[in-house]
Amino acid sequence: MIAHFSLDLSYPWWWNFLPIVLSCGILVVANRWGGAPDSPRVAREPIEVAPPVTGRWSAQNSPADRTPSHGTHAYGQTYAIDVVAEPEPGTRPGFHWLWPLARRNSAFPAFGAPLLAVADGTVVRATDRQRDHLSRTSLLALLYLMILEASVRDLSGVKRIVGNHVVLDLGNGTYALYAHLQRGSLTVREGDRVTAGQPLARCGNSGNSTEPHLHFQLMDGPDPDTARGIPFTWRGIGVPRNREVFEAPATTSQPAQGLS
Repeated sequence: MIAHFSLDLSYPWWWNFLPIVLSCGILVVANRWGGAPDSPRVAREPIEVAPPVTGRWSAQNSPADRTPSHGTHAYGQTYAIDVVAEPEPGTRPGFHWLWPLARRNSAFPAFGAPLLAVADGTVVRATDRQRDHLSRTSLLALLYLMILEASVRDLSGVKRIVGNHVVLDLGNGTYALYAHLQRGSLTVREGDRVTAGQPLARCGNSGNSTEPHLHFQLMDGPDPDTARGIPFTWRGIGVPRNREVFEAPATTSQPAQGLS
C-alpha cells in the first residue's frame, strides 16, 4: 500500500503541524524540567562584580523583580538578567503587533556594543560561530520563536539556546556567562587570562533571542546544563529592576567581591 497524504482544508493550515509542535513541547518540558536542577544548592550572598557594559542601558527579566528571573532554574539562570542599550529615549525599536515582521540587527543600538569582563578571571568557554538572526519583535515573529524555534533550539542543546557565548572562571566556584554574542566578535580564546574591564566580544542576536541584547548570569559551574545560579550585584549600580534605565561607567581592573 502506498502512503497517501492530503491537506484537510476544513481546518486552518497550521492544524496539520499541531501534533509535531505538541510533541516538541512535551520533549522540551521533559528536557528542561525533568533533569534540571530545581534551585541553587545553598543560599549565597550576592557576588559584587563590575557591570559588563558601559553607557545607558535598561534591564529586562531582572532577578530584582522575581526569581527565577526567566521562569526556570534550568541552565543556571535563576538570577540571570537581560539588558538592552538605550542611548537615548526612542532610539531602540519597540514591539509591533503586525508590521514590520522583523528588523535588521543594525536597527538596535545594542548590536555591536562592546561587552567587558566583570572581574579578573580565565576564559573557560568561548564560541562565536552561530549567525545573528533578525529580530523577533512582532506578534507573528514572537509566536514563531516561542512555539517552534525555541523548542528546536532546546532540543538541540544549551549551545543553541545561549548562542555565541563566553564563560569566565572568576575563581572560588563562580563563573560568569555572557550569551547571544555577535558572530565573529570574540577578542579572547579559551585559556586566556582577562582583567576587569577588558573587552571580550560584542553584543549580538544569536541563539534564543528576540533582539540584540546581553544575557548575563553568574553560576556555580562552567556548564549551564548542570550549573546553578548565583546572585550578583553590579558595582555602583546594584541589580536594576525591569525596565529600569541605568548608566554603567567604565570598568577598572579588580577582582570580584564576595567570593569565598
